[in-house]
Amino acid sequence: MPELPEVEVLVRHLRPLVRNKTIRRVEVRRARVVSPTSLREFQRVLTGAKITGLSRRGKFLLFQLQTARGRKTLTLLGHLGMTGRMFLARRNAPLPKHAAVVLGLGRENFIYEDQRYFGRLTLDDSTVAKLGPEPLGEDFSADSLAVALKCSRRAIKVKLLDQALVAGIGNIYASEALFRARISPRTAAGRLTRAQVRRLWRAIRDVLTTAIRLGSTIPLNFGDAAGDGLFYFGRAVDAPDFYGERLRVYDRRGKSCVRCGTAIKRIVQAARSTFYCPRCQRGSGVS
Repeated sequence: MPELPEVEVLVRHLRPLVRNKTIRRVEVRRARVVSPTSLREFQRVLTGAKITGLSRRGKFLLFQLQTARGRKTLTLLGHLGMTGRMFLARRNAPLPKHAAVVLGLGRENFIYEDQRYFGRLTLDDSTVAKLGPEPLGEDFSADSLAVALKCSRRAIKVKLLDQALVAGIGNIYASEALFRARISPRTAAGRLTRAQVRRLWRAIRDVLTTAIRLGSTIPLNFGDAAGDGLFYFGRAVDAPDFYGERLRVYDRRGKSCVRCGTAIKRIVQAARSTFYCPRCQRGSGVS
């Protein structure tokens, strides 16, 4: 599932392409993705609306809209789910098989494509209010992280996936941050020392910043036939050779640790894969 860096890279790519464009046509091909907004309401509100901006909150894309005649400003919330893609294509280009929503913007179509239809493009943005601080924002500090973790008995890897703790971190970058901080993924969050929390806070910010910087070097336009490519988890499909893989533990089970040479291990936590180095990340039951 796309995490904060992937969504941020996509937002930066799409923002200048959709800003100030008017939605002239709304075609919903999979009604479930606009839920809980009704199909009728979705089409009524969006038709004639102007896209005035695009931002990110956690893993969500927030399209700022000004309704027809400028009577009201609204937010259109997008989430890519596991397999979602958002891109612009020529108006007369064939639509992909799994196009869920198509917004006509004149000479181009904005296409939300989702093979599994787990994502959303909806006018209900209530989820955003439940999110924790942005990990790259001023509100996210080592001290605030320590306070949020101190009473938790959950394993720190599992706790990092709680979007109410901090917004945008998912399975991949949680594993990467814990490796950088030399913290066992099984350690109870409330047992972390102040020094460990500070290392983790710094590692979270470093790994996300690096991922955004490297992902921003990927050209996202791969032609109308395939739509736009998208930076996922360190490498885009068919990415040029100049962009190398930067993930240090995720999906590297059995490969040598880049720091000490020990074989990377995989465990399952909360039904998700966790990758770690048993030597660099010793502690609390990790074997």
